[in-house]
Amino acid sequence: MSHFAYLTSPGFLRAGPARAQPFAVAGIAWDGATSNRPGARFGPRAIREASTMLCDAIHPLFDVSPTPHLGDAGDLPLPNTSLAAMREALAPQVDALIAHHHVVWLGGDHSVTLPLLRAYRRRLGRPLAVVHFDAHCDTWADHFGEPSGHGTWVREAFQEGLVVPACFAQVGIRSAAERAARDYVRDHGGLIFTARELRGLESPAQLAPVLAQIGARLAAHGHPPLYVSLDIDCLDPAFAPGTGTPEPGGLSTNQVLSLLEGLAAHRCVGMDCVEVAPPYDHADLTSYAAANFVWTYLAGQIARQRPA
Repeated sequence: MSHFAYLTSPGFLRAGPARAQPFAVAGIAWDGATSNRPGARFGPRAIREASTMLCDAIHPLFDVSPTPHLGDAGDLPLPNTSLAAMREALAPQVDALIAHHHVVWLGGDHSVTLPLLRAYRRRLGRPLAVVHFDAHCDTWADHFGEPSGHGTWVREAFQEGLVVPACFAQVGIRSAAERAARDYVRDHGGLIFTARELRGLESPAQLAPVLAQIGARLAAHGHPPLYVSLDIDCLDPAFAPGTGTPEPGGLSTNQVLSLLEGLAAHRCVGMDCVEVAPPYDHADLTSYAAANFVWTYLAGQIARQRPA
């Protein structure tokens, strides 16, 4: 097993190694399942570097800094070419980290989310609720003739019982897809908020109905553990050109921030931010957006634990 030694970089928000801190960041520098442009293996390093612009890291809405609560586990050592071998090597490392930390995972392509959900399902003993930000439905029956990839993980998670179907919400979907794939989540009882449906809705007040629907589903099903999976290509390429499969007509940075801020009302168990591909980025716009999303998620989860 080899490791991309050149991917080392300062910790997220300049955090030191993950030890006894309740929160941690870990990199999964893998892009062997991309279907268009590779480069997401460089995402963890770029997101960490962009996070150094957050200065003292005190969030302007939540008025907390994740830094005192945060460690960085670095990029996990993984095989470079085999998806099955990567997932096998990843599993025990994920198990060890989530046993001690609330983790944000920096991808990497979206194929890493399936083994993450498997690990949380093992750890928690129950299926998860998921909020999935993406341009793509990721519900294809195969990956260009292969059984699994970054466009199949949602279907696989449903089929393996890793998620609560009614508590799976997709946000920003807009790519070309056959109807069976495009509507898979809705057909199985979940929620889909397409990018088209969200056009013109940007402020927290305008997006409150989206969050209310998600919250109602969680409440109706006993508040299952909530996981957030954020593919950076949920953003319009104007905000995130640095990704492998850009799709015009996407969400704005403001929309995603408003939704992440609202999700802080719910106790989450983890998050991933995937598909940042720095080779195609301009002025580091994509990396800065990703760093802000991770920072906002962490600050929101830390703030909700403070005494009233």
